[in-house]
Amino acid sequence: MKGIDVSENNGKVDWDAVKEAGIEFAIIRCSYGLSSEDEMFLENVNEAHKRGIKCGAYHYSYSLDEDGARQEAENCKRVIEEAGVLLELPVFFDMEDADHYKANHGFAFDAEEITNMCKAFIDTLGLNCGVYASESWFDDYIDWRLLGCAVWNAAWCSPTSHFFEDANGNVDGIQGYMWQFTDGLYIDGAYFDGNIIYDDVDKAGQDGY
Repeated sequence: MKGIDVSENNGKVDWDAVKEAGIEFAIIRCSYGLSSEDEMFLENVNEAHKRGIKCGAYHYSYSLDEDGARQEAENCKRVIEEAGVLLELPVFFDMEDADHYKANHGFAFDAEEITNMCKAFIDTLGLNCGVYASESWFDDYIDWRLLGCAVWNAAWCSPTSHFFEDANGNVDGIQGYMWQFTDGLYIDGAYFDGNIIYDDVDKAGQDGY
């Protein structure tokens, strides 16, 4: 399945154009930080659903420890419950440091601590949940096998480049439940993050994820 992920930062999405481009699912930001919510979450989910597009959600993390991750999970759960929308796909904990908030606030970048933060979020949220990160974070900081949840791996390249296969055709890397392969998927004048969900767990490469 081919999909996109969006937030209020994408502005008003032309969901008709998205549907016509063959997009089958969307992962939509619902919340971020300890108490903030994405102002476009409800509208984006409803408009996607009107076009038969399946939806999941994600929460962008600013937490610096396990307690913060638990508070963020409560915020994420609150936003989803108040929206009252059906989510056919998982809710993902977006664990990265794209804006250097963690680096600028003394975050230790300790693998055990980061893995525990992910587990704290997942356990507190109590919903079908996964973790989003770049492949380097999964390699260096997140013990995704221990978490046993859906993995959304960001490794940007062409989806036809055989990035995950070695010379013998064996899977190499963390293909995951979902793969974010680009931030430049062009749809009718706008650019989106492009994603693929694999319909066969055997294609996922490692431990069914």
